[in-house]
Amino acid sequence: MIPGAVKAIIADDEAPLRAYLKTLLADVWPELEICAEAGNGIEAVRLISAHRPQVAFLDIRMPGLSGLQAAEEIAHGCRVVFVTAYDAYAVAAFEKQAADYLLKPVTRERLARTAARLKSQMTDASAPPPQTLQVLQELIAAIAAPQAPAFLQWLRVQHGDGIQLIPVQDVIYFQASDKYTLVKTRDREALIRKSIRELSTELDPQRFRQIHRGTIVNLSCIAKVSHSLTGRGVIRLKDRSETLTVSRSNFHLFKQM
Repeated sequence: MIPGAVKAIIADDEAPLRAYLKTLLADVWPELEICAEAGNGIEAVRLISAHRPQVAFLDIRMPGLSGLQAAEEIAHGCRVVFVTAYDAYAVAAFEKQAADYLLKPVTRERLARTAARLKSQMTDASAPPPQTLQVLQELIAAIAAPQAPAFLQWLRVQHGDGIQLIPVQDVIYFQASDKYTLVKTRDREALIRKSIRELSTELDPQRFRQIHRGTIVNLSCIAKVSHSLTGRGVIRLKDRSETLTVSRSNFHLFKQM
């Protein structure tokens, strides 16, 4: 280890999510040393005690001890960044208490802001100290409030002999393809075993809309909706040449757009 380097641990019960976060951290904070990884809260507390990192990235929901419970054990030992799937209302409570967080699916841009904030705090003598027990208790109370439905955040895609994760927010559209569903993002395409019917119940309806029996589109990727000569709806996508067909039964969903 380089003298003076910052050490961190990552704690999440899903190995692919740990690997994803580690890859993003290597990009936005290359000098950060990931000294250990934990698969549950109890292991996280043990590893933090053994390695004494300056930063701990803790998933909220883990076996043994939750991320919040683990943070209570080490609140005075290092700075805690919560990794959470809670919606923006609960996240607002984290921001008000100056406890940093990463909302799943973690994006490079958001992680870069977290890294910059942590660097600033660790070099600024006047910066506030890591979370106190009182703050953690307030956070526990905040996320205990009723939450919005948990929608699908990640897609697991077979890649060689391993698994890759695709953030759902990166998907432009889903399209049925034989026994699989085609997933189209800006820079890649992949096949998953989830059906369009399954996806229609798991995706956030404020972000995704089923436009055809075999197609679901990301609303933020739509450039224009119009009628074809045959009377069907046609969706033109932002920065893409292909178009998507809207069935007659679903075209009324876009009249307000």
